[in-house]
Amino acid sequence: MPHINLICLRTSLTKLCSNTFCLSAVVFLLTCVIQSPHGACAAEVYPTHPIRLVVGFAAGGPTDVIARVLAKDMSETLGQPIVVDNKAGASSMIATREVRNSAPDGYTLLFSSLGMNVNPILLGDAAGYNPKTDFAPISNAANLPLVAVTAYNSPYKSMVDLLKQAKTQPEAVSFASSGSGGSGHLSAELLATLIKQKMLHIPYKGNGPALLEVMSGRVDFMFYPIIGIADNVAAKRVNILAVGTVKRLEQFPDKPTMSEIGFPGFEETAPWVGMLAPAKTPNAIIDKLYSAMNKALAKPDVRAQLSKLGAVIVGDTPAEFQAFLKRDYERWENVIKSAGVKADLN
Repeated sequence: MPHINLICLRTSLTKLCSNTFCLSAVVFLLTCVIQSPHGACAAEVYPTHPIRLVVGFAAGGPTDVIARVLAKDMSETLGQPIVVDNKAGASSMIATREVRNSAPDGYTLLFSSLGMNVNPILLGDAAGYNPKTDFAPISNAANLPLVAVTAYNSPYKSMVDLLKQAKTQPEAVSFASSGSGGSGHLSAELLATLIKQKMLHIPYKGNGPALLEVMSGRVDFMFYPIIGIADNVAAKRVNILAVGTVKRLEQFPDKPTMSEIGFPGFEETAPWVGMLAPAKTPNAIIDKLYSAMNKALAKPDVRAQLSKLGAVIVGDTPAEFQAFLKRDYERWENVIKSAGVKADLN
């Protein structure tokens, strides 16, 4: 666009605008047109049309449900619809790559989880994005705590019992997971590195099949998402050994936290669900999106919906989320290297 002299333009427009307010408004709008569309003026009027929120998982799962709850409330605050677009596949990498390649204008966002950091650690450049540089964090909405479970009639009645057996020899204890590189797998591998003993990993195609094997007693234990576990506890199919939360869970007050049994900070292994934008999205837009999410997370009805899913609300600032993502990446990088975890390409 050719350079426009705003001083000359102001002089010319004086003849058209009879008062200071009119003149200022015209010059402001023209300044916005002249400036980069990603500059302050673009952020000032954002959003002017619907926003697309890309989710790398199928509809109906925890990440998708939380995204939809927040999108609905944030739409009301921002005055434009936030449309959830499910792009499942390749361990959420399809969605992540799409947002990474989108314009940094606040109209294409990512609602992601733990895999965003883990995939590049496992796959390197083949992941197709760099989680450290390709995104602008908005807020970590919530996390979904994991609980360590074993069969109801298992000989291991506590995590202490299980770990005592694990320390007797390598692979003396087995654990199931929903697949290599998932949250349950990595959490158990982290535990193995902390006790300095190898445990036997048995991966399955999803948490459901993995839990069935634990219930049967064919596998010793697993870290399972808290969602839906209460029904299996009530039916005496599983026993909870410990919970991966800062405080004991209200529904299982007699079950200790991992911190209580000697593993402080273990709650940070819980899969997180948060919102990000492409890198170089203006700070003013990031702040506006964060404000809308923070407002949603403060509402009793939103909190109630997320609590039913077993989610623990976080709602941190963009800077806090960025710091968390750095810690998250470093933690899983250390675990993956120490345990020799390989990508599951099947």
